[in-house]
Amino acid sequence: MHPVDTVRLEGLMSATAGSAAVRIGLIDGPVDATHTGFDAGRLSALGRPIGCKRPDSVACQHGTFVAGILHARRGGGAPALCPESPLLVRAIFAEAERGGLPSCHPQELAAAITECVDAGVRLLNLSVGVLYAAPTGESALRSALDHAARHGALVVAASGNQGAIGGSALARHPAVIPVIAAGTDGRVAEMSNLGTSIGQRGLAAPGEGIESLSSSGGTRRFDGTSAAAPFVTGAAALLWSIFPRASAALIRHAMTQASMRRRTSIVPPLLDAQRAWDWLKAA
Repeated sequence: MHPVDTVRLEGLMSATAGSAAVRIGLIDGPVDATHTGFDAGRLSALGRPIGCKRPDSVACQHGTFVAGILHARRGGGAPALCPESPLLVRAIFAEAERGGLPSCHPQELAAAITECVDAGVRLLNLSVGVLYAAPTGESALRSALDHAARHGALVVAASGNQGAIGGSALARHPAVIPVIAAGTDGRVAEMSNLGTSIGQRGLAAPGEGIESLSSSGGTRRFDGTSAAAPFVTGAAALLWSIFPRASAALIRHAMTQASMRRRTSIVPPLLDAQRAWDWLKAA
């Protein structure tokens, strides 16, 4: 089954490709805006020129891949969920030549969140690993998320790929929808971090064998919660495009709580975009 079909996004994608009023902030690696799969006119960057200095870097590959899920042209190899919603890239990962998946310190993430919100972003996609080392970092991150909530922004964050049980300051914050990865059968992928707050307020989304744009040209496939999070972000962008007067809280409720039984598991339910759409139409 195609990832879009797994979470019942096809109806929303037929109804809209996003809206100029729903600006998305991508806090990730830099994005290769020269890729022919993008409409470069709808891409911009915060704090540096748009583009990658080293397209072969892990940071550029990661940022370009996640951006492709949200913002690629329709009809190509990437999911291209909401290409009409402008994408503001806030690069937070250095373009190192080698290394594993990029990560950042909470103070760095906090600054990026605040900058994006102050630039008018309504949706934030955080497919990032956070290195928690000191309480001051968690405090800064909580303050930035509070700032996002006060300004009516919705934050979507990957839960992480360590297969751990627990949580983080990011996953625990009520303004955040934490996202785990699921296979094409809808079952949780073993690498996903789980926990009480993730189970209560989060969602599962496709995160195995996802195809999107590669900064080396063409497309590539990738697994993990980083690939899953933009499916939730994209669904939120489409819903907000159809219901522009809805609050962030209402969009979040429609996606995570509406028509669902009380949650008691550390495993969140699979995103059902059609059900969220139907609930908002009836609200």
